[in-house]
Amino acid sequence: MSGPTARPANGGDVVIAGAAETDAVGVLPEHSTLRLHVEGARNAVADAGLRMSDIDGIASVSAPGPIQVAHALGIRPRWIDGTGVGGTSFLLHVRHAVAAIRAGHASTILVTHGESGKSRVGAAYGMLPPSSPNAQFEAPYGVLGPPTMFTIPLLRYMKEFGLTPEQLAYVPVAQRKWAARNPRARYREPITVEDVLNSRMISYPLHLLECCLVTDGGGALVITSAERARDLPQPPVHILGTGETFESPLISQMEDFTTSAAFRRSSAEAFAEAGISHGDVDHLMIYDAFAHVPIYGLEDMGFVGRGEAGAFIAEGNTEPGGRLPLNTNGGGLSYTHTGMYGMFLIQESVRQLRGQAAAQVPGVEVSVALGNGGMFMAAGTLVLSNRTA
Repeated sequence: MSGPTARPANGGDVVIAGAAETDAVGVLPEHSTLRLHVEGARNAVADAGLRMSDIDGIASVSAPGPIQVAHALGIRPRWIDGTGVGGTSFLLHVRHAVAAIRAGHASTILVTHGESGKSRVGAAYGMLPPSSPNAQFEAPYGVLGPPTMFTIPLLRYMKEFGLTPEQLAYVPVAQRKWAARNPRARYREPITVEDVLNSRMISYPLHLLECCLVTDGGGALVITSAERARDLPQPPVHILGTGETFESPLISQMEDFTTSAAFRRSSAEAFAEAGISHGDVDHLMIYDAFAHVPIYGLEDMGFVGRGEAGAFIAEGNTEPGGRLPLNTNGGGLSYTHTGMYGMFLIQESVRQLRGQAAAQVPGVEVSVALGNGGMFMAAGTLVLSNRTA
């Protein structure tokens, strides 16, 4: 992995002390977007053994945004963060919360997510502004949404590295094996490569089962100092390293269609800050809006060489019993995907590190979460551990 030189690890002085999702994820037409935020927030604060009055910082994505969520919860925090860069926003919120706590701007920060992605109750509706770069330079050619945008780099990758349709199809097959062990997963029935390739074509070369779910749900995190967490009920999850960056708002302006510069840079920064190497990682969560995104993540983070990730997954290395457990909740392809999936990456990393996951991996001490925002637009990376550095 190329990037920043390793710096002394911070020792995990800031931790995730509370983590919880909404009572259910899936199709929840009785839940508005705001209600999903509030339910997840209350569950996370209760999980941390705290009261809402203990919260003095809040982070969330617009619509409804941190101010409206705080108002609904009846709190008036002295620190707020409304950073919104797509599905990876929540990983950035964690990074910003660490800085805020170290600087003394807040002591206990709540990060919330709620999204009525399927039912669209209270969800924001928007169109591309006519003056936006996307509307001017991509939309006229039919590049209008995630499936059409994400297929552009995928086709180039397949041409350059010889990724086969069967290897691509194995990504959802491997993740369904994890989902089968997770009672909360939207889809749990086993699938085969043939099932994937026989599912409806959505946008060539992506079939239906290679595309993420569309669901409702949410979750929240409580972040505080390791010192304060000593008196709280849950095992603390130490934040050892973080990274964030972006590449381009336009898929057509990626430096190289076969690799994500944002994935490379954010993960290199997080690994350097944590002072870890790839061999230290026991568990991995990579944003999987579509089947090829984990392939990019494995290569861009440096776990395998260029062009090797498709075969690596197809050989069983990331599924139950494999040497690098990946997306153990079932991922956005089988567990849930509300539209902005990053919160669920972090939730599963926390569960694995606490030893509380439905599909628990034995002996997890270090978990890494890599988030994607937009169509390879932005990225955030977290290195989390149940021990100090």
